Amino acid sequence: MTKLSRKISGMLLGLVCGTFSMFSQSNVIDEVIAVIGDTPVLLSDVEMQYQQAVIQGADYQGDLKCHIFEQLMIQNLLIEQAKLDSIEVSENMVIMQVDRMINEFINRAGSREKLEEWLNKPLYQIKNDQRVLVRNQMITQEMQRSITSGVKVTPAEIRAFYRTTNTDSLPMVPTQYEIQQIRINPEIDLEEIEAVKARLREFQRQVAEGRDFATLAVLYSEDPGSAARGGELGFMSRAELVPEFAQVAFNMQEAGRVSKIVETEFGFHIIQLIERQGDRANVRHILLKPKPKPAAIEAARLKADSIANLIRNDSVSFEEATLLYSFDKDTKLTGGLMVNPQDNSTKFDIQMIPPAINRQLEKMDVGDISGAFLMKDERYGKDYYAIIKLKSRVEAHKANLTDDYQLIQTILENKKREELFKKWITDKQRDNYISISPKWSGCSFEFKGWIK
Repeated sequence: MTKLSRKISGMLLGLVCGTFSMFSQSNVIDEVIAVIGDTPVLLSDVEMQYQQAVIQGADYQGDLKCHIFEQLMIQNLLIEQAKLDSIEVSENMVIMQVDRMINEFINRAGSREKLEEWLNKPLYQIKNDQRVLVRNQMITQEMQRSITSGVKVTPAEIRAFYRTTNTDSLPMVPTQYEIQQIRINPEIDLEEIEAVKARLREFQRQVAEGRDFATLAVLYSEDPGSAARGGELGFMSRAELVPEFAQVAFNMQEAGRVSKIVETEFGFHIIQLIERQGDRANVRHILLKPKPKPAAIEAARLKADSIANLIRNDSVSFEEATLLYSFDKDTKLTGGLMVNPQDNSTKFDIQMIPPAINRQLEKMDVGDISGAFLMKDERYGKDYYAIIKLKSRVEAHKANLTDDYQLIQTILENKKREELFKKWITDKQRDNYISISPKWSGCSFEFKGWIK
């Protein structure tokens, strides 16, 4: 993310979080202080953001209110362009984000009633306000991605950029690790699977006899993301769901009907259709996960340890053992080499590595094979045993082209994105109707085209 992107994203996040403060909007005499295209900037928006920044101890060199004001005008430029380009965001994602935020606000306030008292609004109005703010934030981010999505750099440009960049301007790269992993899942016996299916069939029977599906989901579903909402996922497209789940959900036609039992990598589900809107569906589900017995967990540990010993004794290479034994489908064909989800590289800073693996690395040299240790798959919520190999360790150093080619590439791409985005803002200032209140025209803006 570029510096300008971070600045704008930070301000937008503040707009969302800024609603939660001891200052109520009712304390601000509101007025329109600028119009960008058809979109106004309100004094209350600036004041709300300013109050939040003060509470958080913002240290800004310059007039903070003027800075906030300019970020809001940039946001409005993006929103105006998004209207022209028909940029839309998932309403389901907006609702999910708002629900998370409202829960956090209530926790911080101590109760729903206290939150309503502090903000001088009923909860439904707080939610409505947040939907607008979150939707605008998501649209702005999507529009900015669209503007800079075409940025690409060639190897020749990367080498030229590195040669002409002052070494002092290059970042320090912390110690980085490349790690290979073999995953061994505990076996789950057929008896446990049949018991889970029997529970789900019982839920199907209860719903058919009139019991509320959502209540059962709250009480029994093992999906932490949806159980509290009665199992409701919100409107989603096929692509947003795992294939087995999507196939059943999108074949359902009658609202209220309950599906057959569906098996996915998460476990076993039953699904209830709430509503269909074109190529999107809103469903509830109940998820149950079969659990391995203690004996199966111990067997997985022993198997992982025996594989580690085979590798140490040169009976098989780590890469061959990965292909033969590992349950990790994402790394099975790449010798178990783990991929950093943040940048798709194979290098990890220590902060990015799960604590259980960190504890192993503390006692390992390059080339060492660990013993078996317990890991949790955060996505699927399942425990497994792992053994790892420390493939490489690169000590902390100044970024260089040999060790950090991808990092240098990212720095150059971000630089180009920032330049492109700044040019876009300058061009749009000329193309859009802009009117600023005389009270605010004396601000020292980063972009000079606001005053015409």
